[in-house]
Amino acid sequence: MTRATPRASPTTNAAVIHRILAVALIAGLVAGLAVAALQHVTTTPLIVAAEVFEEAQHAHEPATVEDEGWKPAEGAPRTLATAIATIAVATGYALILLAAMLIAGEEIEPGRALIFAACGFAATGLATGLGLAPQLPGAAEAELFARQFWWVSAAAGAAGGLFLLLRRKEPLAKVAGLALIVAPHVVGAPQPAAPASTVPAELAARFAASSLAVQAVTWCLAGALVGMLWRKFVAREASR
Repeated sequence: MTRATPRASPTTNAAVIHRILAVALIAGLVAGLAVAALQHVTTTPLIVAAEVFEEAQHAHEPATVEDEGWKPAEGAPRTLATAIATIAVATGYALILLAAMLIAGEEIEPGRALIFAACGFAATGLATGLGLAPQLPGAAEAELFARQFWWVSAAAGAAGGLFLLLRRKEPLAKVAGLALIVAPHVVGAPQPAAPASTVPAELAARFAASSLAVQAVTWCLAGALVGMLWRKFVAREASR
């Protein structure tokens, strides 16, 4: 006679979902606010400087009617909008980390969460940045869909490749992992037809480096907070 596998009760599932959402929201809020403050003194001044060069270039061009869409006013509204966007990104990172660790069956604690966060940055920051570096306003760009398709391919390939390299022992799996990571770069990221840009090269280089550093901090903060908060939530639930 076979024994039926016990199933999680709806109450247990609801508790886990509540814990996931609570941890992700708190981690995203705290990490997002910290990173927003960091951006205010690192990447934001570079963006503002690039916009000055871009506006100066447009001043010498024939006037055209162009709808740039909504954008926040300078000063506090722009700072607030940037902070909200950063919190949303950090919350997304936290949710991705929780989902990845739960699917992988990993214990969610600070050390392991930091490792997963490092892999997240490697996939979405380093791997993609090798072909499409973060760019300032006024930089020359290739067609949007082509850039988006390559970025997704590079990030997905790096994530899948890291999984095979770190989680599988078979030599063939490791070869496949390396192939997934390298393939998008062999194909090459889409490049603009003309490398013209209104942004000085030094400013663009500083922005690319600063953006990657900020992204790494965001992933690591989100990872550390996810690990700590998850452990605290589990301990509090167990003491009830």
